[in-house]
Amino acid sequence: MTGRNLPPLSLHVPEPRFRPGDAVDFADFDMPVAGAVARPEIGTAPAEMRDHSYAMVRVLDDQGHAQGPWDPRLAPETLLKMLRHMALVRAYDERLYRAQRQGKTSFYMKCTGEEATSIAAAHALDYDDMCFPSYRQQGLLIAREWPLVDMMNQVFSNKGDRLKGRQMPIMYSARQANFFSISGNLATQYPQAVGWAMASAARGDTRISAVWCGEGSTAEGDFHSALTFAAVYRAPVILNVINNQWAISSFSGFAGAEATTFAARAVGYGIAGLRVDGNDALAVYAATQWAADRARGNHGPTLIEHFTYRAEGHSTSDDPTKYRSAEESTNWPLGDPIARLKQHVIALGIWDEERHAAMDREVAELCKAAQRESEALGTLHDGLKQPFDSMFEDVFEEMPWHLKEQSQQMRDERKAAGI
Repeated sequence: MTGRNLPPLSLHVPEPRFRPGDAVDFADFDMPVAGAVARPEIGTAPAEMRDHSYAMVRVLDDQGHAQGPWDPRLAPETLLKMLRHMALVRAYDERLYRAQRQGKTSFYMKCTGEEATSIAAAHALDYDDMCFPSYRQQGLLIAREWPLVDMMNQVFSNKGDRLKGRQMPIMYSARQANFFSISGNLATQYPQAVGWAMASAARGDTRISAVWCGEGSTAEGDFHSALTFAAVYRAPVILNVINNQWAISSFSGFAGAEATTFAARAVGYGIAGLRVDGNDALAVYAATQWAADRARGNHGPTLIEHFTYRAEGHSTSDDPTKYRSAEESTNWPLGDPIARLKQHVIALGIWDEERHAAMDREVAELCKAAQRESEALGTLHDGLKQPFDSMFEDVFEEMPWHLKEQSQQMRDERKAAGI
């Protein structure tokens, strides 16, 4: 029966606060106090941690001092290594971005402003722990000291590319670094990471897994299937959500940010949830360490929302000036992760501006030298780098008869064509 006196239904369409040309004002941003969030015991039941999904773990205050129970109290050498790795990934991004603009590769994605979410996390994990990245976690490889030349070879799809040009640029794979192959399909890595963690537990191993996705990917079915299995089997896995405020060209509201936090996804599944300042390297390290200890202690999974900001475009195919204000990145209230860690180590007296400037020059030269070495093996300009026969390889352990026939047919046709 139609309710004649009822108001007509209306549909809510989320709208970002600032559009191109708008003045940006974050004055009403409720800045969480550094050190104010309690640090639960490792075995705390998820139901007792509900507030942690709505608060925000912060360690560094505005003066760069570490505050509160989440301070990981890292050794000076660890702090400086994290700082260098973050500077290195930013320098790496800058060189590959320019290479794409020069036509040397077809595609690239920077992680500017999000470096702490992978670098600090990698330092808090054991090297043997398995990482299931999305496409903006190149910092995991850099933190694990993977060769820059090998990474660049993959981006250029040259003859040194171990993946033989079969993956899009930046979709790395490094089994020896416990770095799972990146997939362009959103959130497929989530059930894979949970399954890997379940297998590790079933074998009685001690290794855990960690997985990353963007906040937009939490709308994918794979994300929710993974959380169901992780909760039911208490899989030893860390589920990272990088809330950088923007998906490809739609803001986080389309993934549900207007209604609640992304860490709150954990509440409905009975999983421990943490919301962390993703631009605070110490907070990221501490939360990851806590979640890793929880997983190793058989207390189950943890979902961590890293609240950060995508300072650059989604990729080299994207123009963020078409959908957001140019002032957002410079006015982001949580600052820049490298600048904040730099401020912290200077305040500790273990670093200074001169050494920082020298480090920036050193990592820039390191990336320049790696690029020169990689480009010697070819770039997009140079055409095909892999032999045609390779398209039939690496699918089966032993090539079946029908692929042998097709491979031979290809060779015959190319020979007849004089190629």
